[in-house]
Amino acid sequence: MDEVLLRSLTPGVLAVLVRRGADFAAAEDAVQDALVEAVRVWPADPPRDAKGWLVTVAWRRFLDATRADASRRRREDLVDQEPAPGPAPVVDDTLQLYFLCAHPSLTPSSAVALTLRAVGGLTTRQIAQAYLVPEATMAQRISRAKRTVSGVRFEQPGDAATVLRVLYLVFNEGYSGDVDLAAEAIRLTRQLAARLDHPEVAGLLALMLLHHARRAARTAPDGSLVPLAEQDRGRWDTRMIAEGVAVLQTALVRDRLGEFQAQAAIAALHADAPAAEETDWPQIVEWYDELARLTDSPVVRLNRAVAVGEADGPRAGLAALAALDGSLPRRAAVAAYLHERDGDLGTAARLYAEAARQAPNLAERDHLTRRAARINARLNAPRSD
Repeated sequence: MDEVLLRSLTPGVLAVLVRRGADFAAAEDAVQDALVEAVRVWPADPPRDAKGWLVTVAWRRFLDATRADASRRRREDLVDQEPAPGPAPVVDDTLQLYFLCAHPSLTPSSAVALTLRAVGGLTTRQIAQAYLVPEATMAQRISRAKRTVSGVRFEQPGDAATVLRVLYLVFNEGYSGDVDLAAEAIRLTRQLAARLDHPEVAGLLALMLLHHARRAARTAPDGSLVPLAEQDRGRWDTRMIAEGVAVLQTALVRDRLGEFQAQAAIAALHADAPAAEETDWPQIVEWYDELARLTDSPVVRLNRAVAVGEADGPRAGLAALAALDGSLPRRAAVAAYLHERDGDLGTAARLYAEAARQAPNLAERDHLTRRAARINARLNAPRSD
């Protein structure tokens, strides 16, 4: 069963049901039922038109649920609108669905969480990690959002800033693992940029392009992570970098700086360096200062500590790191790197091992474990007199 195919089809199927009159919660339940049925049926009898099959089954499940609910008998006239089996219209409703899910009745954080779960295909755990909250807390937030919009007609589109936040988080999840998810986020952001002339939309698109341009160099042939400083820059997509820089420059000249433009400026400085040692770290620190002013995000301050360590030395980076909460995700990994650069290998090895235990995914855990093992091997190597 092709899980990537199912994930890519889900938003379009959900959009069809919403457009035909289903409220969001009921439509989502019907689509999930259709996906379960696809997992059961497709291996033995794959359909010629996957989306059409899912639309037909999901719509029938929605109608079955509607008929079973006495309080919704007024929806019985929808039975006559059941689509006939066959190819579904080729309409891309995904971006529109993002806007509809950013409903005015929801707070921005709840709208983002609901959209990531229902449309973006992320798990509750992945969303919780993105928001730095416990999984149980995020599950409750998503449940409350579903209750809020249950029975609501999705006719009024939501806030563009919320949609930008959703696309950003979907891309980040895709960039750290599923390349197809990252590519989908770029595709939708291109559509949004064509519809909405705003420097932050352009900034987000530039940021995605500049990061995605490095995807081929981010992993070794064995699947292990390759840190930015060690990547083969000859494998970076120079055309994508040029496009990202051009989009960013067009946005910056409008003098309406936002967080996505600031992040893209940092990515552009990394892309501009012919080699890691030629990176303009002082300017990157300045951009992190701007970004911290715009967001006051602890993750931004964590990344700023790395930049300070590169610009002014590891001890300056450790001083910047000391002001941050010890429970911040990836803080131990940053501390390990700075201690390693400062020559404190024992502390670095211990912190790398601690960071590996806290890693959010297998690739990152393996990378940090190897770093710890490499340093321990150096510490335990016999000295030659």
